[in-house]
Amino acid sequence: MRYFLLLFFMLAQVCDAAAQETYPVNGSYDKRPGLYAFINATIVVNADQTISNGILLVKNQKIEAVGQGLSIPKGYIQVDLKGKYIYPSFIDAFTSYGINSASRQSAGFGRTQVFTSTKPGAYAWNEAIRPEIAVKSIFAIDAKKAEDYKKAGFGAVQSINRDGIARGSSVVSTLNNTDESTVILKDQAAAHYSFNKGSSSNSYPSSLMGSISLLRQTYLDATWYKNQKDEYNISLDEFNKTQSLTQIFEVNDVLSVLRADKIGDEFGKQFVFKSDGKEYQRLKEAKATGGSFIIPLTFPKAFDIEDPADARNISFTQLKDWELAPTNPSALEKAGIKFAITSFGLESSAKDFWANLRTAIDHGLSESQALKSLTVIPAEILGVSEQLGTLSKGKLANFIITSDNIFKKDNIIYENWVQGSRFNIAKMDISDLRGTYTVNLDGNPLEIKIGGTTSSYDLNVERKGADSIKVKGNINRTGDLLSMNFNLKKNHEGTIRLNAYISSTSPLSFQGDAILADGTSKKWSASFKEAYKEQAKKESPKPIISTGPIVYPLMAFGYTEAPKAELVLFKNATVWTNEKEGKLSNTDVLIEGGKIKSIGKNLSAGSAKVIDATGKHITPGIIDEHSHIAGSGGINEGAQSVSSEVRIGDIITSEDINIYRQLAGGVTTSQILHGSANAIGGQSQLIKLRWGKSPEELKFEGSDGFIKFALGENVKQSNFQIPGGNLRFPQSRMGVEQVFIDAFTRAKEYKAARAVKGNNVRPDLELDALVEILDNKRFITCHSYVQSEINMLMHVADSMGFKINTFTHILEGYKVADGMQKRGIAASTFSDWWAYKNEVAEAIPYNGKLMHQVGVLTGFNSDDAEMARRLNQEAAKAITYGAMNEEDALKLVTLNPAKMLHIDNRVGSVKVGKDADLVLWSDNPLSIYARAEKTFVDGISYWDIDQDAQKLKALKAEQGRIIQKMIDAKSGGATTVRPVMQRQSLYECETLENLDLSAQNQ
Repeated sequence: MRYFLLLFFMLAQVCDAAAQETYPVNGSYDKRPGLYAFINATIVVNADQTISNGILLVKNQKIEAVGQGLSIPKGYIQVDLKGKYIYPSFIDAFTSYGINSASRQSAGFGRTQVFTSTKPGAYAWNEAIRPEIAVKSIFAIDAKKAEDYKKAGFGAVQSINRDGIARGSSVVSTLNNTDESTVILKDQAAAHYSFNKGSSSNSYPSSLMGSISLLRQTYLDATWYKNQKDEYNISLDEFNKTQSLTQIFEVNDVLSVLRADKIGDEFGKQFVFKSDGKEYQRLKEAKATGGSFIIPLTFPKAFDIEDPADARNISFTQLKDWELAPTNPSALEKAGIKFAITSFGLESSAKDFWANLRTAIDHGLSESQALKSLTVIPAEILGVSEQLGTLSKGKLANFIITSDNIFKKDNIIYENWVQGSRFNIAKMDISDLRGTYTVNLDGNPLEIKIGGTTSSYDLNVERKGADSIKVKGNINRTGDLLSMNFNLKKNHEGTIRLNAYISSTSPLSFQGDAILADGTSKKWSASFKEAYKEQAKKESPKPIISTGPIVYPLMAFGYTEAPKAELVLFKNATVWTNEKEGKLSNTDVLIEGGKIKSIGKNLSAGSAKVIDATGKHITPGIIDEHSHIAGSGGINEGAQSVSSEVRIGDIITSEDINIYRQLAGGVTTSQILHGSANAIGGQSQLIKLRWGKSPEELKFEGSDGFIKFALGENVKQSNFQIPGGNLRFPQSRMGVEQVFIDAFTRAKEYKAARAVKGNNVRPDLELDALVEILDNKRFITCHSYVQSEINMLMHVADSMGFKINTFTHILEGYKVADGMQKRGIAASTFSDWWAYKNEVAEAIPYNGKLMHQVGVLTGFNSDDAEMARRLNQEAAKAITYGAMNEEDALKLVTLNPAKMLHIDNRVGSVKVGKDADLVLWSDNPLSIYARAEKTFVDGISYWDIDQDAQKLKALKAEQGRIIQKMIDAKSGGATTVRPVMQRQSLYECETLENLDLSAQNQ
């Protein structure tokens, strides 16, 4: 037996690959056919087909045949796998195997600014665009990493260069240890993308929206490039060549799946998404993308939060994610979403992968789906189904030999065969040692019984005769070598230790040395008496793991079910119409289908839900003309002085608690603006605060497009400390003026050139937005403070033929109100901010009233997540400073901003036919004592002060339940981590952050 195993081992180590005809041989030429017959195995051909007592024939790296009762040709080495299983080796569809990681660096605020590529050659202007990188040219076998993957059951991987936004092409290779020329199965498997600029030294992009715009522009450039002959660009040329490949997009959260999908829809691409494994948070939207997914099993560890002080550092989102993340694979399966599973992101490919995979199965993932997601599906995604994924004739001999069902906890992976080459993981026990044996040991009449399982034996020893005794012992097996020990406790004999080897397999017998309790050494042997009788075990039902509900969004105060529009009748309220009717006392308002249906006295209720509003006030929802909530990945794309191509709409997030908090302050609509880092910033996004809805559903449908301009200190980077001398233009207020003139001059020339019939002018997203301004299709909101600059931009607009819609901040607006009134420019200002920086040294609290008095359309805004929760009180300050009447004061945060944003046909006043965006106040809305009791958006109650109290109570109970579950998990031996508070980024105009994406998921 030992000699057979030794011979088998030696033969298996020989590379069975076909000879490399292009490589010379230094020594004797040795080409072996690699003929193996694996017999008597349970062969899992694929998730839907299993062959009992099957035979697998392997020849020259490939599967020759698989089935029952096959004739085994002469010359095949037979391997008896009775009681063992054979599975297809797994495929990891997302790895960096065989690639040296690029050195990571980042550029942006606080670093030397780099505006164009420093890479020599005819490449893209931005180093984050690198489709010319082909992994096949940098790939090298990594035997150590290959060993880790093979121990986990993987036989092939996709290798990706995870560097940049357009990352180039990948390869699919096996994990064989021969050489690169024989392991690469597909030299161009897929084209890869991300929102991560990676090791690029360029300052741009410095935000998520910048990354999105750069990729969109690259698609446009590549299309243009195909139809021109004046320029040669290696990057664009290679970008076009990779478009026929599978397109894989790596993202860091489920909302970025939706962002990437939107790009795909725009340019006719269906991406495969490598995600963070949290699709369960927005499952409906993830499915609607129509894409396949590659998901990791990076489930969060439990927090060590027995100390209540530590528990306060953990957000509700973190608690829910710890509990629900393991359900993600099951949720995808139930939703019918095609997905592959990757080991990417785990600390240990073997240990953590199997632990987390079994956790996913415990949480509802079927074993069948798990196998498909590790074999067939990744093979399909990567286009290697003809070579990998199942155990079928003609496919590569990539398979694993296991002791049992591969998903069982005590299963052992013995061997992983890759391209017909054997990789040993655990010593495979060919024989089953279980049974009863008669022992010959120094005249002691002993009998031993070996039971348990073939992967975990147990030992019972019985001494016969007058002083009979039965004891349990320990047994370990390593191949053909055994060690046992037991203690015959009667008469204090002490522990007997036995070593032995299997001397015969038919019948089984052992012999070796025994060390008695007194230290003397004896020879011993054991001969087979009778076979082990395995008792039928009743399968215990899998424990049902209960989890709490998913809420939308996954944070405090989220909904399990979204609220719906109702037929609601408010009775006897004081209604602030903002129309010619003014304030109406003891008036009813009926809303239906999301609209205001009627206003009057003694309205009929019918089937409506009646709300007694006696002594209460109804106003239009508050509209914040200048906000920075609900954005992610940075609010400033500050690397260039003109960034009109970027869009806040690309980075809207629904997972912002400030949406809910501001509903509690009566806000129903907000304009989300780009920051003030650039003279010409990014495009704005108008949203309704539809708490719980997806990012696209937040957007105010049909509204006009706006864009942020800026003047002053931020634009010329007065307060930046940037090392090196490579500073961004402009550095003076004169330079700011020149930026506007230059940009609109270019836009006019671009517009004229694009208007020429048959032109092939390169589409430019930056200039497209400026042309929209010239064509009165996009409207300017300009960050401003100082009189001189406000006058400057008005004159530039006059000379260049565009219109300014709104000056925001404009704390010196009272000085230029006449000029603004003549041009029809609106003002969105602060109520009483002053003296917080040099530019506002001459601000006065009467600014709003004075501009209004001159005839300037004036509103008050927040520019601050906290201030937006009390804009009603900010409006009231116009009464304190300037004695504005109450109705006009309320219009500062309702009708006037609606007019500025061109949405007063739908919101801003209480009028029949308008959207039912209403607030029910407990008191006069301009009083500091007034509370918003109910806030309706589109006739849906997204804020209710009574329901909020119930939600808070339920929230505390849910937190307590999960915390107790975490404590129980720790008590049960689960690995825990210390709590780390996650702080939300709160953006304002001047928020300048370098979004260093290069550190993510490395």
